[in-house]
Amino acid sequence: MIAGCGLRARPGRRPSGSAALHLGGTEARFVAGALAALLLAGCAVGPNYKRPPITSPEVTRGQVGPTEAASLADLPWWQVFQDPVLQQLVAEAIRGNYDLQTAVFRVEQARQLVGVARADLLPQVEYRGAASRQRSFQTTNLPNETFNLFLGSFNLAWELDIWGRIRRATESAQADYLSTEAFRRGVLLTLVSDVAKAYFELLGLDRELEIARLSTQTFQSTLDLFTRQYEGGVGTRLEVSRGAAAVEEAAVTIPDIERAIVAKENQLRILLGRNPGPIDRGAPLAEHPAAAEVPVGLPAQLLERRPDVLQAEHAVVAANADVGVAVGNFLPRVGLTSLYGGLNPEVENLVKGAGNVWAIAGTLTGPIFQGGRLLATYRASEAAWEETVREYEATAINAFAEVSNALVFQEKLKEIRVRQERKVRALQEAVDISLERYAAGQSTYFEVLEAQQQLFPAQLALTRTARDQLTVVVLLYRALGGGWNLETEAWTADGLVAAAEPDAQEPHETSRVCTPALGAPTDALCGAAEGLAP
Repeated sequence: MIAGCGLRARPGRRPSGSAALHLGGTEARFVAGALAALLLAGCAVGPNYKRPPITSPEVTRGQVGPTEAASLADLPWWQVFQDPVLQQLVAEAIRGNYDLQTAVFRVEQARQLVGVARADLLPQVEYRGAASRQRSFQTTNLPNETFNLFLGSFNLAWELDIWGRIRRATESAQADYLSTEAFRRGVLLTLVSDVAKAYFELLGLDRELEIARLSTQTFQSTLDLFTRQYEGGVGTRLEVSRGAAAVEEAAVTIPDIERAIVAKENQLRILLGRNPGPIDRGAPLAEHPAAAEVPVGLPAQLLERRPDVLQAEHAVVAANADVGVAVGNFLPRVGLTSLYGGLNPEVENLVKGAGNVWAIAGTLTGPIFQGGRLLATYRASEAAWEETVREYEATAINAFAEVSNALVFQEKLKEIRVRQERKVRALQEAVDISLERYAAGQSTYFEVLEAQQQLFPAQLALTRTARDQLTVVVLLYRALGGGWNLETEAWTADGLVAAAEPDAQEPHETSRVCTPALGAPTDALCGAAEGLAP
């Protein structure tokens, strides 16, 4: 895997080992120019990066309809989540979330480390000062002499990156920087998705609490009827006990749902970077219609759009460059050093006249025996590269699976929703019929109570399915790498403005695709290709 440039000595001359060459002005300029040209023409040792091959499925499993390039991920978040209250919550989360702020500083740290690595490509200039007082011992009859000596100089050292070792190190640092940038985009996408998902779950809990309270009131009315009949000598104690149990069965769910609501509100507040407290709501759950089929694009597009896949690939790039650094450690290092300054027994004369001390030297150093350290370092970098490749492949496969799972989940939820709606309608009809039979004296109220007890959990299950149909769109948006075509500033600046402007609530004709899941017209998905046209 070692690839590099060979250097040839000029005919009749052999490269010196570690000897320093003191050169005159013209010759020094010539050698410096020649070395600079050699540096610019040199190529970096080690393997050049090639993306590991990934076999993408031709069609995403669970996809309904033909495969198209258009995708839900092409839309910005404020066009996917059109509830104004939700938009404000997402905007506030982008401003205040601590995980996102941490990711921002992580990116800045990586960006500065690129500068640290790149600095080794340039000459390093330092200043030096020294002052001494000493006494010389004379071997003759002359008296010993005491004198001062002051030194002031500028030192220059420059390693010529002939083999590309420093450039490989810079390449690794740049890949680490891009990896942290992808990580930040992943945090941003996850944050938007988590806020939307928690918001819809909160609306679902609100609906569950409403159903629980209405059911408790209904069962309480039944219990009151049984109690009056029992006290009037018409009913039995069994009816009263059954009615009381039905009341408690419904009422016991209320505090648990209230607890879940508080926990969900606190979860949202944490995402917003705020202390625990209540959360505003927009339209209730029932006013958010379920989505039609959502275009997911081509499976191979995930490799370019998912932040976690990009982050894993940049890790491969960094590890590949580290292999080049390890290869470069085997090769000699060529450098230039120089000094210019003054040496004088009088400190005031040090800066008055021209410099009287100067030197220029070339160095060549290389390893001979390191106890196996260099070879072990190379093999370790090779193993690290293999590790990142496997992680990249696993991340890509997981991305395909997450999209497939979300699509299948969305499709199956439609079937579940249809059957649960039929079940609720049938149970509601059973309650109505039992009430009519009871009013006609054809049955006891036990029939009514039994039908009501079956209706309550069926209504809760239907509510949870309606909630899941909203959250699955959120999962799809995240799995597809939603907002991949947005610059980072657009998430945190343009997106906030778009979410706050009234026009943001009325998307253009060319960008309404996929929005009906969260309150847009139900025909928005009818022309996916047209809807995603730029």
